[in-house]
Amino acid sequence: MTPPTPDLLLTKLKEHFGFSEFRPLQREIMEETLAGRDALALLPTGGGKSLCYQLPALVRPGLTIVVSPLIALMKDQVDGLLENGVSAAYLNSSLSEKDSKETWRQLYRGAIKILYLSPERLLLEGMFQTLASLQLEFVAVDEAHCISSWGHDFRPEYRALKSLREYLPKVPILALTASATERVRTDILEMLSMPDARTFLASFNRPNLSYRIIPRLAAIKQICEVLADHPGESGIIYCLSRARTESVAEDLLKKGVKATAYHAGLSAEQRNLRQEQFVQDEIQVMVATIAFGMGVDKPDVRFVIHHDLPKNIESYYQETGRAGRDGLPSECVLLYSSGDAAKLRNFIDQASDQTEREISGRQLTRLLQFAEGSECRRVSLLRYFSEEYRNNAGEITLSCGACDNCLTPRDEVDATEVTHKILSCVLRINKQSGFSVGLAHVVDVLTGAQSEKIKRWGHDSLSTYGVGKGRAKSEWLYYGRELVSSGLLRINHERFNVIEVTNEGLTRLKNKNPVLLRAPLVSSGLSSEKRTEQRKRLGAIEYDTTLFEKLRFWRSGVAKNKGLPAYMIFSDATLQAVAASKPSSLRALEGISGIGEKKLALYGEALIEVVKIPS
Repeated sequence: MTPPTPDLLLTKLKEHFGFSEFRPLQREIMEETLAGRDALALLPTGGGKSLCYQLPALVRPGLTIVVSPLIALMKDQVDGLLENGVSAAYLNSSLSEKDSKETWRQLYRGAIKILYLSPERLLLEGMFQTLASLQLEFVAVDEAHCISSWGHDFRPEYRALKSLREYLPKVPILALTASATERVRTDILEMLSMPDARTFLASFNRPNLSYRIIPRLAAIKQICEVLADHPGESGIIYCLSRARTESVAEDLLKKGVKATAYHAGLSAEQRNLRQEQFVQDEIQVMVATIAFGMGVDKPDVRFVIHHDLPKNIESYYQETGRAGRDGLPSECVLLYSSGDAAKLRNFIDQASDQTEREISGRQLTRLLQFAEGSECRRVSLLRYFSEEYRNNAGEITLSCGACDNCLTPRDEVDATEVTHKILSCVLRINKQSGFSVGLAHVVDVLTGAQSEKIKRWGHDSLSTYGVGKGRAKSEWLYYGRELVSSGLLRINHERFNVIEVTNEGLTRLKNKNPVLLRAPLVSSGLSSEKRTEQRKRLGAIEYDTTLFEKLRFWRSGVAKNKGLPAYMIFSDATLQAVAASKPSSLRALEGISGIGEKKLALYGEALIEVVKIPS
């Protein structure tokens, strides 16, 4: 088809979705696929992936198919599209025979523009031929990383999607995902037979998210302190084990927090019910393992807390990315424990495959450097994904001004004595034994531990044995990793992640030059002044908070009557804009982001009435 004019895309964007401008790369992706070409789009969570196929479907004469892995996600997407005046439907195992037949009748009549299918349903015998008879023009493969065994959420059934090109050779394909390594991207293009597809890679930066890492001391108390900054707002707490999710949820319930646990040990019915309660705001806090993730289509999650250390930075990025998908300021807090690091390290060391140990060891080291480091969290996170942080003016900078390290920078301390003890211990162990060891063993020697390895190797006879008893193991581990970051020590990943003194470390030890390192993480929160500064940097706007709460109450009633999540009526961002401008007419409402023609007709008068209510 002839690509539509940019004006037509913008018109449809405003008419159905209430937005007056595109997010980065959205227009380019749409124009590529509307020209009949394949494409691979990597947009961060909250970056507007869905719109890249939903909006073009409105200007195509035929049918758009969306392959989606999760039934609950399909229903949410379709409900949201219908609320915006877009004809959409889904076919999956949750539909009754009657509803399924009605959907097919609508498809044959040409009354549906977007159809969501699971990969299993798409690959049923005869489905491709049937869809081709319906003037199928375009296929979007959502969560495309599921097709790659190298992806973080591989799903074997996605492998069968390689049949798409075989049966539909002339239908353009758009593969979408929030993150994928170069290897996963290559796998996606190969499996979907898209050798000439253009790849669109957006920035990994989520400018509305703040990052804070604090030592885990009294977890429930610390979690409640975070919740106090988000009264009545939704959040997710991630834990590594099923038992931990249950215990944390129970502790929060005792403190009056509407919380529940979510993990793979629950039945499918229990998981679906709890997810629905969370989406419908009946539950404020979901305490979950990573089993709760890809199906979360809730844009108003205001905080994500990691009770335990995530497995790697990719997991951390994915999980924190579920906060603030509506663009409003949201908080990501990691409760850091060196004990978690030790458990993960032991788990890695027990792996039988050497390559797996090396890769996992590198990932854990990078995660710990990020967690304990003193540089800007955003800068550090983006650097991991080979991206430099740029401010609003497009300038490369080393400070976002909104994370804990930027708002409350840690002081430098004289670590000369600590450094000399660590370096000396590493060297003496190597000299006596003829081999190097990991940092944890070095710390055991320094603190005078009586482990089996220390006794077997005779390390309790070293002059450095027990010289560090005055400090906690966690503190020694922290300074050891700081010395790795500063280049005085290095981790040899090819030799079972052993620790070695660098040439610079040898010089520093010999010359006894002073060593300044950042102090360990502190547990204090942000002052009210710092929090205000943070919110401004994250894009918060000034609005009438009393009116905003009235609007939320009104929205909740409308959503309950329609059986929809509140955010499908209007997002928090839209209601904040209303509470800021206090429109007194329908024309004034037209200019507010998130209010399209259908929603203006449905809710415009009611919104104006709420605004008029005296405070």
